[in-house]
Amino acid sequence: MNILNLLCHRKPERSFFIKGHQFPVCARCTGFYTTIFLYTVYAYFVPIVYTPEYVLFGVLLCVPAFLDGLTQFFELRESNNILRFITGILGGIGLMIIVKFLKLIIIYYIL
Repeated sequence: MNILNLLCHRKPERSFFIKGHQFPVCARCTGFYTTIFLYTVYAYFVPIVYTPEYVLFGVLLCVPAFLDGLTQFFELRESNNILRFITGILGGIGLMIIVKFLKLIIIYYIL
């Protein structure tokens, strides 16, 4: 089993290609992983205050990726790679806001 299959389904029709070579992850995961990396670097250098409104904003950013994936899963419609990538970008930012907030909760209130 390829280790990359644990990170993403890697379906060719849902992946980007450059010069005939498939990306290691699908379009949505490309957006997620790109913004997860960029947000982590950004948050390291720029102090961010995680207010309840900011965390709610993070949750709302995850909704488009959830809805896009859900409607495709139930075959209600077929998305395209650009939309998958955009929803992945939004979802990645939202996910990192939530993860960083949970990290702060654990550090300050549990440990």
